[in-house]
Amino acid sequence: MAQQRAVPGIKKYTAPAGGWGALKATAKAIREQMETGEAAVTLFRTNKPDGFDCPGCAWPDKEHTSTFQFCENGAKAVTWEATKKRVSPEFFQGHTVSDLWNWTDYELENAGRLTHPLVYDHASDRYQAISWEAAFQRIGEGLRAHHPNTVEFYTSGRASNEAAFLYQIFAREYGTNNFPDCSNMCHEATSVGLPQSIGLGKGTVSLDDFDHCDLIISIGHNPGTNHPRMMGTLHECAKRGVPIIVFNPMRERALERFADPQNPIEMSTFGYENIASSYYQVKVGGDAAALKGVMKALLALDRAPGRNAPVIDHAFIAEHTRGFETLAADLDATEWADIEAASGLSRTALEAVASAYAQSNATIIPYGMGVTQHSRGTDNVQQIANLLLMRGNFGKPGAGICPLRGHSNVQGDRTVGITEKPAADMLQRIEETFGFKPPVEHGHDAVAAMQAIIAGRSKVLICLGGNLAVALPDPEQSFPAMCGLDLVVHVATKLNRSHLLIGKDAIILPCLGRTEHDIQAAGPQMVTVEDSMSMVHSSRGKLPPVSAHLRSEPAIIAGMAIATLPQSKVAWAELVEDYDRIRDKIEAVFPDFRDFNQRIRVPGGFRLPLPATERVWKTPSGKAEFIVFKGLNEDPATADGAVLRLTTIRSHDQYNTTIYGLDDRYRGVFGRRDVIFVHKDDLAAHNIQHGDAIDIETALPSGSPRRLAGFIAIAHNIARGSIAAYYPEANGLVPLDYHDPQSGTPSYKSVPVRIMRHA
Repeated sequence: MAQQRAVPGIKKYTAPAGGWGALKATAKAIREQMETGEAAVTLFRTNKPDGFDCPGCAWPDKEHTSTFQFCENGAKAVTWEATKKRVSPEFFQGHTVSDLWNWTDYELENAGRLTHPLVYDHASDRYQAISWEAAFQRIGEGLRAHHPNTVEFYTSGRASNEAAFLYQIFAREYGTNNFPDCSNMCHEATSVGLPQSIGLGKGTVSLDDFDHCDLIISIGHNPGTNHPRMMGTLHECAKRGVPIIVFNPMRERALERFADPQNPIEMSTFGYENIASSYYQVKVGGDAAALKGVMKALLALDRAPGRNAPVIDHAFIAEHTRGFETLAADLDATEWADIEAASGLSRTALEAVASAYAQSNATIIPYGMGVTQHSRGTDNVQQIANLLLMRGNFGKPGAGICPLRGHSNVQGDRTVGITEKPAADMLQRIEETFGFKPPVEHGHDAVAAMQAIIAGRSKVLICLGGNLAVALPDPEQSFPAMCGLDLVVHVATKLNRSHLLIGKDAIILPCLGRTEHDIQAAGPQMVTVEDSMSMVHSSRGKLPPVSAHLRSEPAIIAGMAIATLPQSKVAWAELVEDYDRIRDKIEAVFPDFRDFNQRIRVPGGFRLPLPATERVWKTPSGKAEFIVFKGLNEDPATADGAVLRLTTIRSHDQYNTTIYGLDDRYRGVFGRRDVIFVHKDDLAAHNIQHGDAIDIETALPSGSPRRLAGFIAIAHNIARGSIAAYYPEANGLVPLDYHDPQSGTPSYKSVPVRIMRHA
């Protein structure tokens, strides 16, 4: 076999995930962003009962606190926020917005923390300092000049429960239900699909369930990068012999082998634990077909002559479910040859998974955005629920469904009311609690919000954190449309590209970070967050604010509300004086938060009710529902054998749109992001060599093709027929209207494309 030619920045990385590589990367992040002594004290307060919640992922905390509770990417998130670098008004004196547009996303955020409220000055093309009072007055006047339904209120998952709750009360009293939210772009398929299946839009497992499971089937996620603290849990499961079956198009290092930085034996001997017992490289867009194959094989095992005990839990199905006969008929009518073609996996492989599943008394299925960010993401989620229901894997120890949420409080924001489709009972309790009548008509999700901005129907955008323009697909439409807005307001800690898309009026309001003290009239305050497993716990910042001009998110929201709604029925100033008062209002609107202020002061917090864990199904029928996936293809079928399926991925030096550095060491990429990962046989079939510059073009049946030009093709261990590129660089290949119709989630993880040599 001929040796591949050398490509700058591409080299093999053979070490396991975690281990010394993680410690080295953590030390590098500390050295570049913080003073070493301050960083050490800060990091050891991360995810502790008396400390602050990591601003990164939403994986739950362990009950004991004898070890450090942060991972490499958590350390990056903390040091990135607590950096010694500053973006002050003097910074903008030396940089126009036009100049900053040419900076990379990494360079923009790496400039440091915002220190003052800012307003854009068109004459000088610079942001300039503005007082809080003047900023609020300007925002209030701008909002009062527009119809409420022409305003979009975007929420990032890093907002606390208290901030998110006040934000939705502000917008609803103002008069709109337009709530584009970061969950619209990640796990909305979970929030929509699971209530139809099991009556609950959240996961059903706890961290303790991983101590009791017999099998883990891991689908469509890369925890080593996106949920790194999960690796400790998977490591423990692997050590006690739990089979971990992985479905993923790419061979991800953390799912192959992992060295626990807290394990002195592994660290001293350079040892590691194998994580996946079986690894199946499903085609991009082949998840539903693979799941149907496993379910079809499970049916065959149950029907096999001479079997002593049933494989399928017929008693559970009879008592707790509906629709099984319809599902079984659909599986019977689906041909194995079609399943193999659509999934890229053999019948033998899928039958092996079914056999392992049949032998497990308690199975957990974690899944990520590799399942949800598809044009049929909601259907994908429901097939996972179907598989679990077939063996009664709900409502018992060690079993259940485990959606892996991204941001640390994306689930909590939803729980406290950030939704464009508010339920009638929630609106009634808002009216009873605050004395105003909120609007009832449904508002915009993220895609609908951007479509309204592009069409000129929406005129104002308020962003509570995030980097909306970069996070959404289709920048060719989205970027210029945002520049046509009448008013854009960003509540932020750091500069990002969305801040450079200047409307007629643009304001940046700098807020406290998760790591910083929050002092209000009643004294030091804490906020709360909800993790992926419905545990609500407190977070208390420990560092002094980077600037005396920062305000907390609740205080900023209250300031905007007071300036916008002079006749408001909400006691905004009193609520912000003491966040206990906000939590009392949350409890009044959401009864699941009973005794909120008492329970949140218990170390570790409390778990919200999850009826499905008690085999109570809050569906219209009162039963869990088997829901059929019609056909096998998640994307438009094509007879063109040259069409590949693109998935977007995050690098290891990245969290969502935040890019901490330019390396992706587990995949062997260093100092660059302009790469496309392709199977070597697909490269050969297209007469392309490793290291060639190529173009990627969409191959959808409608709309003008979108093209990404001049990226470097890298031969990689990825499923045949599949390619991968970094998010958000590849977002231009995802049309805004190519999304799951049920959840509105863009299809970042499966887009039909063609590749060709770059001219």
